Amino acid sequence: MQNTIAPYSPRNPRLSDYYRCVEDYFEELEQVHEERYQTRFGYLRTEIRSTIFRYLDCGCLQNGFARVKCNDCGHEYLVAFSCKRRHFCPSCHQKRVVEFGEWFLDELALAVPHRHIIFSIPKLIRRCFLFDRKLLAALSRIAWETLKEYMGRDSHLPGCACSIQTFGDFLGFNPHCHIIISDGTFDEDGNFSITPYYDARALEQLFRHKLLKMLLNKGAISQWHIDLLMSWQHSGFNVHICEQITADDRNALESLAHYIIRCQFSQERMTYLEQSGTVIYRSKDGHTTKNFSGLDWLAMIISHIPRHGEQMVRYYGWYSNAARGKRRKQGVLDDKPPEISGQEADTGYRKKCRANWARLIQKIYETDPLTCPKCNGTMRILAFIEEEVVIRRILEHLGLWDVPKRQPKQERGPPVTRDAEPQLEYADSQVIEYEEAYYEPEYL
Repeated sequence: MQNTIAPYSPRNPRLSDYYRCVEDYFEELEQVHEERYQTRFGYLRTEIRSTIFRYLDCGCLQNGFARVKCNDCGHEYLVAFSCKRRHFCPSCHQKRVVEFGEWFLDELALAVPHRHIIFSIPKLIRRCFLFDRKLLAALSRIAWETLKEYMGRDSHLPGCACSIQTFGDFLGFNPHCHIIISDGTFDEDGNFSITPYYDARALEQLFRHKLLKMLLNKGAISQWHIDLLMSWQHSGFNVHICEQITADDRNALESLAHYIIRCQFSQERMTYLEQSGTVIYRSKDGHTTKNFSGLDWLAMIISHIPRHGEQMVRYYGWYSNAARGKRRKQGVLDDKPPEISGQEADTGYRKKCRANWARLIQKIYETDPLTCPKCNGTMRILAFIEEEVVIRRILEHLGLWDVPKRQPKQERGPPVTRDAEPQLEYADSQVIEYEEAYYEPEYL
């Protein structure tokens, strides 16, 4: 049976509940943040303001676009540039997620079994990481040192990728580490040996000891906090060890790589009631909902935006940058997984095309932005329009320059409470599509 791919329809982020909520409340949030939210989430960092402004311009044709034209019938459409903001713009962050999954699979993870291990910490000490985000890097390092001390011996080391997440199911600040680690260790010659057994209790105790010692040395907590935590029957520290991912299950490994750097929220799980200014957010299982005011919702979202240049994924052991660089200098090539039957050859050109906007959309949503919606012919990108004068001339010619803005928000009624249990009509799940803010024509 022939595989048909639907034609591409450019997205309009301004129609989403998330965009309308941000647009309604970001100015008010700037005015009241210091008074209402600074003690809860820290001060309003410069990169947060720039991220919000960039997101509000994401997908806006007035800020530049690419011209896409069909080679057969001459049909054209415009693709607006995107903001490329991580952990705030759902579309741009999802593109980063897909690219990371492909890179992790093709460039980093070797053809050996892997595991997913999660390190969690108690509520009592989470605020230390909220007001000093530099401690998140130390949290990642402590998780790695715990695994290294438990699994490694002499020069035998596992390969590890550690992602820091700061959010829980309902966006509360919950710093924890998601780790993809080889289910065994490598010796100096690259020989791999399986780790036969994991003791989660021993890992938890070692992790707790190392983390509390680090926080005490940095002055983030006092001995009183340590004595209190040690007196509890359940300290709040936890190490969860998932089932093994076999060496040949590359799809599961790629899905896990997507999961560990996912965005802190899902558009599909939120509903914005504009009249009351309420955001209703559903849990992952869909059985629980929680109501937020639009202002509280936005304040919680921005608390998870990383600092400028902050690394949220770090690599250790056999997968560290230093170890990989040393092997390249020595001319040692890592064993990669065998080619899957029917899979396209991994050529140098294909590697360059991994960041290709069209291919990523087709991979995730089975819709091809370079297939003409009129004649199903092949389309190509003609040019990237960035000059303001040219942008305006083209959009005025097409009647797209003076786009009517959404009406200002009206006076709102009281927020919807949980007891009210409003009858909601959920729209169809919105499709997130990816658009690149910068294109390199030689890759297309």
